[in-house]
Amino acid sequence: MTNPLVAELVELLGLERLELNLFRGQSRDIGTRVVFGGQVLGQALSAAQQTVDSERSAHSLHAYFLRAGDMEAPIVYNVERTRDGGSFSTRRVVAIQHGEQIFNSTVSFHKPQSGVEHQTDMPAVPGPDELPARKVFSPEELAKLPPKLQRWFGNKGPFEMRRVEQRDDLNPGKLPPRQHVWFRLVDRIGDSPALHRSMLAYASDFNLIGTAMLPHGISFLHRNVQVASLDHAMWFHRPFRVDEWLLYACDSPTAQDARGLARGQVFSTDGRLVASTAQEGMIRVVEEQSA
Repeated sequence: MTNPLVAELVELLGLERLELNLFRGQSRDIGTRVVFGGQVLGQALSAAQQTVDSERSAHSLHAYFLRAGDMEAPIVYNVERTRDGGSFSTRRVVAIQHGEQIFNSTVSFHKPQSGVEHQTDMPAVPGPDELPARKVFSPEELAKLPPKLQRWFGNKGPFEMRRVEQRDDLNPGKLPPRQHVWFRLVDRIGDSPALHRSMLAYASDFNLIGTAMLPHGISFLHRNVQVASLDHAMWFHRPFRVDEWLLYACDSPTAQDARGLARGQVFSTDGRLVASTAQEGMIRVVEEQSA
């Protein structure tokens, strides 16, 4: 692992252990105004995993985002060991900043067992090698954008993403509420399944609520659009690696009352369904004040 952005993310998800069930995490600025929700998801899952026997792996996560996270302050994760049964373990994780809860989640872990198996088919879409990489803006192009957009487009991240359906985020137009995005870490990491699950939890917060905005021709980059994740659910089905290409197939069945619902399925390149997600987010379009 030689890429500093990947090494930084591995360190962020590793956390500092303060006590038996108490952990502290730092934040990375990815160009958003507040702490990226995927970071909190990944850190919470990492904290929970560190209190469970290594033979048990996370199979589901259900979380609520309660308050925006402060980028400049550490986040403390308190893990409650709710139950350890013969096959399943349950953990509740509360994330705290400035004495207040900003996030809570319940994570369930399962000992591997044999049983019935089936899955839905992977969508028939072009592979990542057939798609263009994300546009890289020159310093001159960035200088013409508002500060918020400069921060977003000027930040390099630890994940490479390639969209099947191409669009302009600044002028997206009205599109069907579905999208397919290939993604992977830009560098290899170790073989720890727990680390790969935390990485996937981190990446799963990208693109979901954006799918619910597609039919309305709006983007979180627009000045008059306010977007925030409200909750997040995730299920891990089969082994995977986040340093190899994964396909995120997202759709949005409904939006109403300033909220949008989005669902996702994550496939490996050989067609295995490795994870599923669901998220509801706040989507507010406010009238811009005339000068």
